[in-house]
Amino acid sequence: MKKVLILGAGMVAKPIVRYLLENGFSVTVATRTVSKANAIIKGHPNGRAEQWLVDEEEKLHELVKNSDIVVSLLPYAYHVRVAKICLQHKKHLVTTSYVRKEMEELDKEAKDKGVILLNEIGLDPGIDHMSAMRMIDKVKNENGKVVSFRSYCGALPAPQYADNPFKYKFSWSPKGAVLAAKNDARFLIDGKEIYVPGRILFSHFFSFTIENLGEFEVYPNRDSIPYREKYGIEDVKTIFRGTIRYPGWCNLWNSIKKLSLLEEKEMEMKDMSYRKLLAVLNGFNEENIVEDTLSYLGIKEDSSVIEALKWVGIFEDKKIDMDRGTPLDAFVKLLEEKLSYKPGEKDMVILRDEIIADYGTFQKKLLSILVDFGDVDGETSVARTVALPAAVGVKLILEGKIDLKGVRIPVEREIYEPVLSELEKLNIKLKEEEEKL
Repeated sequence: MKKVLILGAGMVAKPIVRYLLENGFSVTVATRTVSKANAIIKGHPNGRAEQWLVDEEEKLHELVKNSDIVVSLLPYAYHVRVAKICLQHKKHLVTTSYVRKEMEELDKEAKDKGVILLNEIGLDPGIDHMSAMRMIDKVKNENGKVVSFRSYCGALPAPQYADNPFKYKFSWSPKGAVLAAKNDARFLIDGKEIYVPGRILFSHFFSFTIENLGEFEVYPNRDSIPYREKYGIEDVKTIFRGTIRYPGWCNLWNSIKKLSLLEEKEMEMKDMSYRKLLAVLNGFNEENIVEDTLSYLGIKEDSSVIEALKWVGIFEDKKIDMDRGTPLDAFVKLLEEKLSYKPGEKDMVILRDEIIADYGTFQKKLLSILVDFGDVDGETSVARTVALPAAVGVKLILEGKIDLKGVRIPVEREIYEPVLSELEKLNIKLKEEEEKL
């Protein structure tokens, strides 16, 4: 029986563990909190929970050595360290995270040792790549040329549960979600390169409508331009990858940034309230905190921004539960308390890839759309759509159906075709449409 080692038992671990156990693999979940792993394994005879802390390197070597493949669900900062240990023991590795330069540098060693380090096989990145490449390869096979590529993705509460002024709840790492709000962005529109610094990220958004779901906002997601080469569409004139949110999100987060709530400089916070923090960061009078905020942001009292800030509690005398920290960490704690899913609430994932292809005498628009909802048993759509592509990747590698080596992402037919085919059986289905322009 092939042995899979999964590092971490966080929010997306359950679907991958259950899938691999149900498909006849031995699964060890190594994590700090063994009770979390045991709750996922549920007494399955082929599952085992192992207590492990990220700084226990000797134990990690032992765990990796006794496995056939490793799945790292740890924060991205640990992936390269895990990858190097996998290479020492000639073991394959799968992650759902973006490939960073330090990981790319392991490509030759991985090829020399006959190992695949498969990254970016989650939702975004992951299903977005595979959806894109299936359409791009189709266009190329028809002797067409991709002239525009746009991809939008968002993890949101299902419409009936978008019931707070933020219209958002956390289905993945709260701190990771907030840090993403600080990213710079770069993309290409009609041949013109556009760079958006993180401080004004939310000033660059547009609205669009999805049938049966209504209106949404999209803002740029990181650096889109390298995907020209990754997708083999070097001559494309427009390439844009964006994040989907409900309307009002961008204006709200623009204001949050202006209020310095995402600053990462440490400060004393002992006995400090959120109201006091806001006043200190912006030079406001605590007694007139709302009025000063309105004046500083240049908005009216009936603004949806003020409604959201009042609701989340930033104007309250509630004490911050830390002696020292950053404004961002303090704000994340507040958001975690207010933006959590309640039992029985469902999340929603939307992924929309759009290609304009030129065939010489005419153009064609190709669409690929995924709309997926969490289930009533509490398994989120985010967990399923992030974890199951990785789980399928693990299965295909162990079965020898993916035989590529080196540092890879799922843009090759050998990966994306069987993975997308298996995901359809798991009810993660992309709806594809074409329209002659």
